[in-house]
Amino acid sequence: EVQLVESGGGLVQAGGSLRLSCTTSGFTFDDYAIGWFRQAPGKEREGVSSIENRDGSTHYTDSLKGRFTISSDGAKNTVYLQMNSLKPEDTAVYYCAATEVPPFYYSEFLNDHEYAYWGQGTQVTVSS
Repeated sequence: EVQLVESGGGLVQAGGSLRLSCTTSGFTFDDYAIGWFRQAPGKEREGVSSIENRDGSTHYTDSLKGRFTISSDGAKNTVYLQMNSLKPEDTAVYYCAATEVPPFYYSEFLNDHEYAYWGQGTQVTVSS
């Protein structure tokens, strides 16, 4: 059974940092891409960042480049999202998601329709 569990969310002041974790199980880690998404109240879910575990390639939504960093630890089957210089507009529920990557398939994996498996989400609140 595929499972994804997010952790690390919380309340932080503007300018602060948080590191989210997505601990996975039930699939071959290296065969999958993991994405981070977020959904703020009243807004659509948006892609934040993704990583392909097979080759480590990463992608970010343009507006977040430079502040957020995605990484993975294959030994722990865990993907991290380091978030720095947080702003009140970063307040949202953050989700991680997983999808198997076929050989020779290219995508930035920032579209939620590409993902088959989702975690329950973790709340991030940034106060001004």
